Amino acid sequence: MQLPNKKKVAGAVAAILGTVTSSQVIANETQSLETDEVIQVMGIRGSLSKSASIKREASGVVDAISSEDIGKFPDTNLAESLQRITGVSIDRANNEGNQVTVRGFGPSFNLVTLNGRQMPNSSVLESQGISRSFNFREIASETVSGVTVNKTGRANVSSGGIGATIDITTAKPFDYDGFKAFAGVKGIYDTSVEKGDKITPELSGMVSQTFADGKLGVLLSASHSERHSHRDRVGTDGWYTSAKDSVDKTAIDTTKNPSKTVFIPWTATVEHYDTERERQNAQAVIQFSPMDSLVATLDYTLSRFEEVSYTNRMAYWFDDPSGKADSNGTLINPFDPDDELNFWAWQYFEKKENDSLGLNVKWQATDELSFTLDWHDSTSHSNPGGKTAETLANLKNPKYDHDSNDTTPSLGVDIGANFSGDIPAITIDDSKIPGSAYDKANIVSDLYQLRGYEMENNIQQLHLAGEWENFNTGLLSKVKFGVQSTEYQVDTFLSQRFDFVSVPLTDLDISFEPLGDTADQFSGTDKLFPLVPKYSVNQFIDIVEKAGKFNAPNIRTNGITEETTAAYISADLETEVAGMQANINVGARYEQTDITAYSVAESIVAMNFNHDEELRPVYDGVAARQNLTGDYTRFLPNLDVSLNVTDEVVARVSYGKTISRADISAMFPSTTYNARPDGPFRITQGNPSLLPITSDNIDLSLEWYLDDGSYASIGYYRKDVENFIGSVTTNEEWNNKDGIVLTDPSINPRAGCPDSSVEPNPACLSQASDPAITWEVSRPENLQSRTVDGWEFNVQYMFGETGFGSVANYTTVESDETYDRFDFSQTVALTGLSDSANLVGFYENDQLQIRFAYNWRDEFLMRFQGSEPRFVEAYGQWDMNVSYDINDNISVFFDGINLTDETVRRYARFEEQVIDAEQYGPRYTFGVRAKW
Repeated sequence: MQLPNKKKVAGAVAAILGTVTSSQVIANETQSLETDEVIQVMGIRGSLSKSASIKREASGVVDAISSEDIGKFPDTNLAESLQRITGVSIDRANNEGNQVTVRGFGPSFNLVTLNGRQMPNSSVLESQGISRSFNFREIASETVSGVTVNKTGRANVSSGGIGATIDITTAKPFDYDGFKAFAGVKGIYDTSVEKGDKITPELSGMVSQTFADGKLGVLLSASHSERHSHRDRVGTDGWYTSAKDSVDKTAIDTTKNPSKTVFIPWTATVEHYDTERERQNAQAVIQFSPMDSLVATLDYTLSRFEEVSYTNRMAYWFDDPSGKADSNGTLINPFDPDDELNFWAWQYFEKKENDSLGLNVKWQATDELSFTLDWHDSTSHSNPGGKTAETLANLKNPKYDHDSNDTTPSLGVDIGANFSGDIPAITIDDSKIPGSAYDKANIVSDLYQLRGYEMENNIQQLHLAGEWENFNTGLLSKVKFGVQSTEYQVDTFLSQRFDFVSVPLTDLDISFEPLGDTADQFSGTDKLFPLVPKYSVNQFIDIVEKAGKFNAPNIRTNGITEETTAAYISADLETEVAGMQANINVGARYEQTDITAYSVAESIVAMNFNHDEELRPVYDGVAARQNLTGDYTRFLPNLDVSLNVTDEVVARVSYGKTISRADISAMFPSTTYNARPDGPFRITQGNPSLLPITSDNIDLSLEWYLDDGSYASIGYYRKDVENFIGSVTTNEEWNNKDGIVLTDPSINPRAGCPDSSVEPNPACLSQASDPAITWEVSRPENLQSRTVDGWEFNVQYMFGETGFGSVANYTTVESDETYDRFDFSQTVALTGLSDSANLVGFYENDQLQIRFAYNWRDEFLMRFQGSEPRFVEAYGQWDMNVSYDINDNISVFFDGINLTDETVRRYARFEEQVIDAEQYGPRYTFGVRAKW
């Protein structure tokens, strides 16, 4: 289905304008399809009171955050503000909130919209997937007037959020009476910075004015933000299972681990990240009301985001370790004699260009009937021009002389670690190497890799809605109806280069530095590497290119078109039950979705024994397009009932069916190969026929409201979810393009193999006489059903006229699925499920505002790939905010994030299997804000 283009939309608008003859007055404070009035609130107390009012008057379970003043949101980052809401937790990237989890359902289960519109997102790395909700760190908070979290489904709200649908509302000129403006200047002081500026600027401003007796309004806003930061990490590159006889298994508890499976770390690593980020946001909004019955809004929203990170890593690989496993089977003290150190350098580059053009026309056709036409064309484009997103290089101590194919060990480094604590204690003994393992004379080149992922994600959406109200009957008060058409088009261009190389390092500038701050944060240098390498990955790539060993990229193109047509109707009813006022909303939404996914790739010919750690696929050089299709329909009913038990007490019950759609990248039909001599041999394929994850939801709540914005609530929720998507793995032989089974040339290798030449050595390619490879082939499938339920407790209390107030909430999340850490065949697991809590205390008078906030989230399963989990330890963080109004126009402020410098720790199946221990340092913001 092709959506209307801009000319067609303009024609439709002209037709509407031409047919308008009469109507009643429309309030100029038109904000979205769902919000008819904007109430200006002031200060912390005003913001919380407005949020309580929205919650009380809403149909279903709704929470909200409102701006405290023009240009002033409760936190400088939207996600940081959202985590104060009951049941909402956030994921952090570089000590900044970027995505949200609601009631245990992670980012992919929540839909984030902007002014009621679904916005596109894009990624710079294939491993990041393709989120259907844009990232909160890409939008400044200054022009946001409010955020609404719809925890229950509504027929007239876009589908896609099982956890919640979160709508961000931005300011419009008719929100204000005449002229309004603000400007803000901030300094961001990041205590972690080691390279760059510790203090970086952030500028923001907005101006809004109405003309022609309020018939025309114009609003312009813009912001510019720079931030430098540093991150220290200690950990590993993951854990793998093995049955090695070199490991002492006597301590393994066979009642839990009867197969005596051993978990072995791939690496031990320490690294530094230095990051520089720039973000620009801008918005232009024009509103026109030629007559009282019509308001037209034309808006353009822009964001530009660019981030560069430079990383240096000190590490080593455990190739064949010995040691003793603990009771779970974790190899606590791996040791490898005569091994090598690895000296890594990375550069990450992320650039995004987001643009959205929208038109909204609201027409009051009669006193009872109104229509709204909303259209937008929005695009997110990552890494325009295909610039490489990830560039990495590795140097090493030569354990073996691969150039002469001599397998006699060189003098090596004895390496080991102890994983019994929160972070690994690392040991190295390089006494057998003349000089030191850190001497440049004892270091050679190893490999390089470049990955780029250019993506263009476009959404065109047309929504025609109607509203009929003021019925004369005593029961029916309002009917909403509409149709919506959404076209979701994603095109990706993946480019990868990888090779093991031997090049001279004479011209490479490399040095070694003590760990510095990392040593202080992670228990001292006696437990970590004494030195960390410092060199430029780009300089190393230049050396490889000059040596003529820079190979051609492996290119894959994938894309998808997803077209959804929806129709809905809902009715608001008002009645009395036993003398109590009852408000009922009943609705239904019907959706038809058609999917066409494509991949353009070369066909596989053979496997190449390229390196003793790699079997590389060889392709035919002919790019061919493969198309696959899928479709589904869904019927999504909802029923919300609220009962005013007394003037202060409201009881609610809600039922609704909601969906979350499959990850876009999971539906690409492309095939990827990953193989090493001796295995594992893995193939992954996409599946465009994936059905959406569907949830039947029940919510019960009891709420007690006081006049001053104080309230208390308790709620129970239950979600019966089906069609969870998991990976199904089968063991298969795989044919090449000619129908011949792929074989393994690394078993009984021929003379001259392995061979890392750019042009494959025919002797090192798969031949009929080689044994066939049995591949682990993984495909995403709709698998299991699960039930998730829990409780939400919330108290918001203002202590009379003292100026003091507090907010406290706690959310529990339970599931009928218990993750079995010893079940290695498990393919589906619920991610993100965890209890969470918030505690906020504040004081406010006519000039001064002070707020302290503590946010806590319990341990949760972050990711589940293949059969390997990744958990995040329980984490709590203190933040603060202080603001002082010098006069009616000017205020100064100070914010503090992560005041106590908490450590984020992630691990595999068991707590001792550390993946990451990261620290970022506290971050402070200070500045001045002016309004007119």
